[in-house]
Amino acid sequence: MSHPMTFSLRSAQTVGVLAITQLIGWGTTFESIGVIGRKLAPDLGLANEIVFAGLSVMMMVSALLSPLTGRLLDRHGAARVMAAGSLFFAGGLILLASSTGILTYAASWIILGLGGAMVLSAPAYTAVVEREGINGKRTIAILMLFTGLSATIFWPLLSLSSDLFGWRTSLLMAAALHAFVCMPLYLFCLPKPIVYAKSDTTADLAPVPLTPGNRKLAFLLVAMTTAIASFVTFGLSPSLLEILHQSGASPEFALQLAAARGVLGISARGIDMLLGKRGNPFITSVAGLSFMLLAFACLLLLPASSFSLWIFIALYGFGSGILVVARALLPLALFSPREYGRQATRLAMPQNIANAAAPIVFTALIDRTGIMTALVFSIALASVALVSIIRLISLVRKAKARAELIPSQP
Repeated sequence: MSHPMTFSLRSAQTVGVLAITQLIGWGTTFESIGVIGRKLAPDLGLANEIVFAGLSVMMMVSALLSPLTGRLLDRHGAARVMAAGSLFFAGGLILLASSTGILTYAASWIILGLGGAMVLSAPAYTAVVEREGINGKRTIAILMLFTGLSATIFWPLLSLSSDLFGWRTSLLMAAALHAFVCMPLYLFCLPKPIVYAKSDTTADLAPVPLTPGNRKLAFLLVAMTTAIASFVTFGLSPSLLEILHQSGASPEFALQLAAARGVLGISARGIDMLLGKRGNPFITSVAGLSFMLLAFACLLLLPASSFSLWIFIALYGFGSGILVVARALLPLALFSPREYGRQATRLAMPQNIANAAAPIVFTALIDRTGIMTALVFSIALASVALVSIIRLISLVRKAKARAELIPSQP
């Protein structure tokens, strides 16, 4: 067993490398369009809707490539896969910086989608599990605490650089970060993965002894829960200001509430990090979905007031924040460290498809039928996800109970 100080230093080194690279990864790709989207649209002669559709293209490509990414992670390890993804990010940003119309613009987001599949979220969590095994829960929670700040850090940086040098030069500088900062960090600065002896079955030991049939059911329940949670949060986030406006908030108050939601989301991740090994992603998922259900119900049923809006944003911000952590940790609570990467990337496929479709669906609902319909729709979806996670908890408890009984049988 590693000395506690060695473990702590390895964890700090792992978090340091992955926090920097994930911040750069999210901040210069997915988050960048929020800053430069309306600046590049007139230069390329594109409507704003087409420009922002680049995010949907990126998420859809990442979703479709998730199964392949899982196989690559199994074969080559997270460090090499993420280093290759950095080159795709750099190439996509260079093409985006040199775009002249819709064809090159769309092609750049396809390439960025390739990079996203190989770098963002699931591959990073796989890198943690490769280095810490089943004990990586707290490290993943700490990593997510940092990566939640990507927009906070990169929106001002991209805004300043695009004002000073133009959006094309800003994107070229972002490409340089991937090629000359992220790729070397992946290849040379991550700690070495744990090497298991042939006789050591630790890497293949699943936390829950599920039968093959129950493993498939558990995977489907996790996929349903995480995809719905992603769909609701990604769908409502771009329209949050409009929802608050239609609920009676002034533009200034709506911005204040939206900012508070971000702080609450980060705080929720921090609480999960402090819980460490005592945290339970199953219970966290139930809590997060329950908070979100209460948030939607409050906005739907309570009279419009500053108080009801604060209640809504507190419940929604905290619930969505802890659900982000739960989505990352659920696979580690069910599957062995060796198969974590494959299962996490398989789960990323429905999540990313949901992320790509959600803003379009919710925007259409709100614009055509109003926020009440969107809230009822969100309540229905969150209820399905809550039932799914409760069913999963029941499945896990029964499996553990059977495992405890087996040794005592003659």
